[in-house]
Amino acid sequence: MKLTQFLTNQGYDLIEGPVRNHKPLQLWLKKSFDEAQLYYGSIDHAFKSDVVLTEIENPALSINTSKKDDYGFNIGITLLQEILKTLGLGAFEISAKIKSGKSVTISYDNSFTKEYAIGNLEEYFFGADFLHPNPSLLKNANQNNILLVTGVVFAKNLVADIETDFAFDGALMANLNEMVEGKIDFTKSAQNKIKMVANGEIYFPVAVKASRIDYDRSRFKKLILVTDSSNIF
Repeated sequence: MKLTQFLTNQGYDLIEGPVRNHKPLQLWLKKSFDEAQLYYGSIDHAFKSDVVLTEIENPALSINTSKKDDYGFNIGITLLQEILKTLGLGAFEISAKIKSGKSVTISYDNSFTKEYAIGNLEEYFFGADFLHPNPSLLKNANQNNILLVTGVVFAKNLVADIETDFAFDGALMANLNEMVEGKIDFTKSAQNKIKMVANGEIYFPVAVKASRIDYDRSRFKKLILVTDSSNIF
């Protein structure tokens, strides 16, 4: 099954860039034509409410290598390089070693999802006040510039299958494994195919679910689900 479609069906969007600091209950600032920026590290840094927020682990959103996305070679290698930066491998230029090919398939394994129910969050906001007087926060709230991260999919293993247009030799495989210093395992699955598995020591975000906080005349109205089609993250 296509990974992006599976996530979209659940209201999530795949994170494809190197920024991987997403956590549930973060507040992000998204003004028109601007990139989203982290605004507050947690909802309780800006708001206060008597309603208790309950974190949920969603077992239905467990993703594995049966859910994957296939890309053309150059697009896939570019995306893979961006993701590798997240794992502290920004200096490793995979495109310098694998320069041409046919396709790249990216998937994840060993994952879990943390999220909050929309009803619980809306109840929180209906009874919420600012933590302290804050003109900037009020302005952005009234202009609906604030996004709330309501869920994040975390994974431990990045898996990439790379199909090239040349046969791999033992020297290249040995060189690849030497360069990544044990952070990635390269294995040959066919003469012109290799599997790359990044075994992280910590879980990292792979998909995010966010809602725009809708305020009208300084009063909370509702949460509006936003998607990648709006170029949010």
